[in-house]
Amino acid sequence: MPKKSTIQVERVNTHIVNWLKSYAENAKVNGFVVGISGGVDSAVTSTLCAQTGLPTLCVEMPIHQAPSHVSRGREHIEQLKKRFSNVTNVETDLTSVFETFKKEVPNDADPEKIHLSLANTRARLRMTTLYYFAGIRGLLVAGTGNKVEDFGVGFYTKYGDGGVDLSPIADLMKSEVYVLGKFLKIPVSVLEASPTDGLFGDERTDEDQLGANYDELEWAMLEDEKGKIPSDFSGREKTIFEIYKRLNTINQHKMKEIPVCFISNELK
Repeated sequence: MPKKSTIQVERVNTHIVNWLKSYAENAKVNGFVVGISGGVDSAVTSTLCAQTGLPTLCVEMPIHQAPSHVSRGREHIEQLKKRFSNVTNVETDLTSVFETFKKEVPNDADPEKIHLSLANTRARLRMTTLYYFAGIRGLLVAGTGNKVEDFGVGFYTKYGDGGVDLSPIADLMKSEVYVLGKFLKIPVSVLEASPTDGLFGDERTDEDQLGANYDELEWAMLEDEKGKIPSDFSGREKTIFEIYKRLNTINQHKMKEIPVCFISNELK
């Protein structure tokens, strides 16, 4: 499993904050908008954005949300507002919008497919909401995905939480996000909570959905980069590696640019 993170946390912190500030200034926008979920990734991302000194809007977007997710998100936001005067927040309850959507679409398909499609719909409604606030306030939508999620197993919704303007922590492994989170004094309740995408309105964790935890997936990602194959492992390690390879393969469509059918000049 992964070794303890050895990132130079203070230098990484400074680097990301400077990158965010430079990008926003070059794009001639006012600041950032971040969706707050109650998880470590959104807490770290919003804190990094706040450190730029630019306006940072934290948005809560509950849709039948589990109470524990809501309370952690609010605890983080209140702490962040006390620490940074440039941080504001807003809550947009999307439950009624989601319920209206459910009434207008067919419900006679495979129940499991409907369940998953509706979970992804939640993420896409939230993306639309973040871009609404970005549009009216001149902000950039800051993504909250880490490296394992975004480039390892593709554990995000295409055009949902994957629909962002920039990704400040997407080159950090999950273990490195935790190290940075501790350095940034993220609330303990957030740091100790089991990771979850919160798209099903219950307490299921990311590990429940993926079949492996982030330490295990991080290990598999690093082994895959070395060119390892499933037969190189046995027992639990083989199972983890196979889970990683399966997810990495089926979610490549999320990680690559949209394929374009190019037309040669001879055909135009």
